[in-house]
Parts: sequence; structure tokens; C-alpha cells
Amino acid sequence: MALVGVLALQGSFNEHIAALKRLGVKGVEIRKPEQLLTVNSLIIPGGESTTMAKLAEYFNLFPALREFVQMGKPVWGTCAGLIFLADKAIGQKIGGQQLVGGLDCTVHRNFFGSQIQSFETELAVPELASKEGGPETFRGVFIRAPAILDVGPEVQVLADYPVPSDKVTSSDSSVEDKKENAEEENKVIVAVRQGNILATAFHPELTADTRWHSYFLKMGNVTGEEASSSGIVPAQVSTSYKQPLQNELPIFQ
Repeated sequence: MALVGVLALQGSFNEHIAALKRLGVKGVEIRKPEQLLTVNSLIIPGGESTTMAKLAEYFNLFPALREFVQMGKPVWGTCAGLIFLADKAIGQKIGGQQLVGGLDCTVHRNFFGSQIQSFETELAVPELASKEGGPETFRGVFIRAPAILDVGPEVQVLADYPVPSDKVTSSDSSVEDKKENAEEENKVIVAVRQGNILATAFHPELTADTRWHSYFLKMGNVTGEEASSSGIVPAQVSTSYKQPLQNELPIFQ
């Protein structure tokens, strides 16, 4: 069976593992550098990025994570995971945090504001729909979410979001110019791909729509014979709440 590593320091790693399970793929928890040697792809989940960074430092994970990315192995970061993968992050807490890097972008750590400003919205996802089928939109769950302010030439934008004035935080004066540019363009970037790096500012693992997970698996060539042997099935898109199976986590719609 194909194995996908899920960084399990803090945050929504269980939800990712449950989503992978629905696709017939085994997700394994990664907490130590040597465990990265057992997987060929990795998901860095959402959570509290500063806490995750402190734990990653404690377990001496940063060198191994950077090597994993530099080797070109597929890596997907959601929310806090996006921050980890960015080459540059602003809006950080005093003292900042270490980054894994590899994704040529600038991310604002807390662009959409505080926890009470979390929200859900329908995102246009033409690339995802083209590759995975299903609706032309995806329900994005944004929880104290970051946003990508700019990207390099090799980064493919997969989704963006129009920015209403009440969603723009003014807590960091160092990003005033970025905020003004975002308001003029009336959108920020919330999903990108650069080679074997995928990043989303939202949480696909908190929905019943597994298309982003299926898309990521195909980045690691978990298809064809390998998919058949591991029991992968096409992404299932649910349009109504479905009672989770025993031991499965709840799904937000």
C-alpha cells in the first residue's frame, strides 16, 4: 500500500489521514526526522504555525524537511503548512519562526484576521475541476488563515479570493503597501503549485470533497497499477452531509 506522510506535531493531521483513508491510501504520522525516510510524499497540515515550528525545532525536523523538499518529493501544505513552505512570511509573531521554504512566494501569516474572522466560501478551481472532475468550485474553509501576496514566475496560481475590506487585517504596519495592492486588485492568492509543491490557505481536509487529496496523490504518481494495488478510488464529492463512519472524524459542509 502506498504511504503518505502527514506531519503530526499539532493541528489537523488526523483529518488529513481520514481523508486519505477515504481514498484508500494509508497516511502515516511523522514526528521524527528518520520517519521521513519511510514515505515518498508529505502533507504539512493546518494548525498554529508558531507552535508547530517550535515543536519541529525541538525534534530537529527542519533540516530533514528542507532536504525532503529539495529532493523534489511531493509536499502539500495547508494553512500553517503553506506558511512553512513559503520562502518568505510576514505578519509573524515577535521573533518570527523558522520556515522550510521551497515555495517561491510571500505569505502573510494571518491575513484574514483572528479566529472569530474564520469563514467558508466557494472558490473557483478550474485546474482542479479539469484534472479531478466534479464542480467548478470548491468549498474553502478558512480558519485564521494566511494568504499569498505575491508569487514567483514558476508558481502556478490555482485559486484566488476577492478581498472585501472587512477581511483585511491591519495588525501589522509592515504590510500596509501589500494590503493596498491587494485591495486594488481585489483578490489574494489562496492555492498554488510549484513543481512538486502544493499549497492551500484553506482546509480541504475539513470537507467531504477529496479532490485536492486526489490531485496531490497524482503528483506523487500514486496512480495506475500503484493506485490499484493500494485501493485508491476516484475522488468522491458529496453535496450533502454524510454521517461519518465509526472512528472517522466529522466533516464540515
